[in-house]
Amino acid sequence: MQNNHTLDQAIAKAMGGTPLSVDEALALDSLYSTDALCDGAEKIRKARCGSDIDTCSIVNGRSGRCSEDCKWCAQSAHHSTGIDIYEIVDTAEMDRVLDSATSRGVRRFSLVTSGRKVSSRDIDRFCNLFRHCAARSPQMQLCASMGLLDKPELRKLREAGVTRYHCNLETSASFFPTLCSTHTHEDKLKTIRAARNAGMTVCSGGIIGMGENLRHRLELAEQAREAGAVSIPVNILQPIKGTPLQDTPLITEEEIIRTIALMRFIAPDAVIRFAGGRARLSLDATRRILHGGLNGAMIGDLLTTVGNNMDSDFTLFAAEGFTTD
Repeated sequence: MQNNHTLDQAIAKAMGGTPLSVDEALALDSLYSTDALCDGAEKIRKARCGSDIDTCSIVNGRSGRCSEDCKWCAQSAHHSTGIDIYEIVDTAEMDRVLDSATSRGVRRFSLVTSGRKVSSRDIDRFCNLFRHCAARSPQMQLCASMGLLDKPELRKLREAGVTRYHCNLETSASFFPTLCSTHTHEDKLKTIRAARNAGMTVCSGGIIGMGENLRHRLELAEQAREAGAVSIPVNILQPIKGTPLQDTPLITEEEIIRTIALMRFIAPDAVIRFAGGRARLSLDATRRILHGGLNGAMIGDLLTTVGNNMDSDFTLFAAEGFTTD
């Protein structure tokens, strides 16, 4: 029978707004069952964030031909994956995704582009698209994910109505060099700092299941929190044929559940967000995660893969006691 004294102390600490360290979270992992960790994470989530679930949708603003060699990515020019390639999203397609998200009550909408960064020349083109989105759906919060931009470029996005910038750290600083050689973890942190200085909040998380261990995953959450991320998306690797990670074994549902629960102890105030890869989870696993620290979700299709059904998601969130208004 488990002695819950240490767990109760950890829950109280996080409920009070003090994050656990990675070492403290790893100690919990070694001592407690999945249900005990999830129940603790839910207490923290309710105390710090309430029962609201933050929703967002994305559209692929530019696809393919990326110069970077990220091993997980279908859009890298270093890999042959057969994806669609285009310079800028068709406005009608963007409007279709935006209108669908707006009609269902999704809160945030983002344009996401391939490449190391959008060029200064093209920033104005994307700013015009964001102005179009703001006029078409005034209630929608706009986000952007356009690579390693600098402060003047980020300021242009802010002036065009973008309130949040997305720049995933992807994994921990210590594991990142095994997955990408064309830019660094520090490059990403520099962009995150610039986005905050430009007046935007930041969304930054990563992908689990790329060969990293639990320490790496928890370091990712800690490093994102320390960088000032208010939203930490958690993607589950979907190995894509043609990428170097195509044969990577899938991590188990229990690993995913425990990872998200422990991330809540490390980032008690953040939106910990379901992102790519969750379509493979069983309904039981999804419910356990919803009652195990999670309070955000990416809704609809993703960049190069199909996501979850929007209506089904909202029905599930309501059934599990979340509010989306």
